[in-house]
Parts: sequence; C-alpha cells; structure tokens
Amino acid sequence: MDVTLTPIPRLVSFERLRWVVRDSWLIAQRDMAQWVREPQMIIWGLIFPIVFVLLFAYVFGSGIIVPGGGNYREFLMPGMFAQTVAFGIGETVVAVQADLAKGVTDRFRSMPIAPSAVLLGRCTANMINSILSLGLMVACGLAVGWRWHGSLAEAAAGIGLLLLLRLAFLWIGIFLGLKAKTAESANGIFGLLYPVTMLSSAFVAPELMPGWLGAVAEWNPLSSTITATRSLFGNPGADPSGWIGEHAMLMAIMWPVVITALTLPLAVRTFQRLSR
Repeated sequence: MDVTLTPIPRLVSFERLRWVVRDSWLIAQRDMAQWVREPQMIIWGLIFPIVFVLLFAYVFGSGIIVPGGGNYREFLMPGMFAQTVAFGIGETVVAVQADLAKGVTDRFRSMPIAPSAVLLGRCTANMINSILSLGLMVACGLAVGWRWHGSLAEAAAGIGLLLLLRLAFLWIGIFLGLKAKTAESANGIFGLLYPVTMLSSAFVAPELMPGWLGAVAEWNPLSSTITATRSLFGNPGADPSGWIGEHAMLMAIMWPVVITALTLPLAVRTFQRLSR
C-alpha cells in the first residue's frame, strides 16, 4: 500500500520578509520608547556636538587656516556632521550592552519572533536617531553661518553619504556592545572616539599637519566622507592632494562597504553565540 506524504507547507519568501519587517519594527519602537523614559543619553548626544560647533566656530576658528581660503565655519560643518555620525558608535555600544546586562536581549531571543529582528530593530531605531541628530546639526550649522552652495540633490547626496557611514559604524557599535562585559567598558568607548574623530580632516586640513600625521588623517575613513560631503555641499577644503583625497567620493562609498562587510558578520556571529 502506497502512502503519499503531504509536505508541511512553508512560509513563502514574502511572508517571511513581512514577518521579519513586522518584528523588527516592533523592536525598533521599543528601543525608541526607551529614549522617552531615559532621555539622558540622547540629550547628551545632541548637546555635545552643538558645544563642539560653538567651541570651534567661535573660539578656535579665527586661528585655523582653510587651505585655498574660505569661511572656516563652512569648512567645519561637514566635519562636525561626520563627528556626530562617529559618536553614534558609543551610543549604540551603551544601549546594546545595557539590554544585554538587564536580560532584555535574552528575553527577546526566547520569544517567538524572527531572530534577526533584534539586531535589525536596533539598526532601525539608531538610524532614525541619526537622521534626527543630523537634522539638528544642519539647523545648528545654518545658525552659525554654514550654507551649502550646490543643488538640493547634491546636498541630499552628502547627507546620504553620512548616513551610509553611520550604518557601517552601527555594526561596529553592535559588535562592541555585545562584547562589552560592563557598563564602564561600554562608556569607555567614548574616550577612544575622541582621537579617531580629531585625527581626521574634520577640524584641520591634513596638509597642515606633520607629514606622517597628515597621512594617517587622510586615510581615516571619516576624512573621505568629510571631503566628499564638502565637495557636494560646495564648501571650502574639498580639493585635498594625494590619491585618497582625489578619490574621496569613491572612498566615501568603499569605506562603509568594507567596514560593514567586516563587522556585520562578526556582530551576527556574536549574537548567535550568546548564552551558549
């Protein structure tokens, strides 16, 4: 007697995708709700860049030379946008470590939701936060005299490059947050971000630095994004010398791709190995 076995129906790809998107958005909503209940980190993350803008624009700006001439505040603001993006790493590390320490991450992993939703939800919430932060920084720049001189499409492309770099840095933050054992070690990441952001073309052109230091600053991924956005915004300091400077637009895309390709698998693997 022949017995015909009916295969268990599987969710079609569209249904799986809808499941992941729904669960990711729910996790993102939970993460954003945390901002309302515990706004200290978000407020600090928004106030700190504004203080830096005022400090460099009005205190140090008069003593800093812009290669080729030009308004230092217009030279400064693309660098400040990139610094805001970079400091998002620290915010992500602290948030991920806090969820891990409180058992929230383990609770999510035990629930009947898409496993990828925990990380994707964090990404969604952090990218929304980054968009709001950049919007505030643009308003701050306009208030101190910064302007873009290209088309609206070029300005949008510049913001897009900044968000692309933020997305790459976000995976660094998730990986480090999953690896951090204590809140103190997570907060210590902020200290490491200072030399990374300062040793770039954000505040001073690498051409004005000692040769070896200028070379390090030029190859900082932040510098490529800063130079590319200066070019798109039509701001001074967008024509540095050297191969890396001449190909800043290409490198502003390639650096985030390489960083994501390296850190995303590490973050996913670390997440999968939690509590094993």
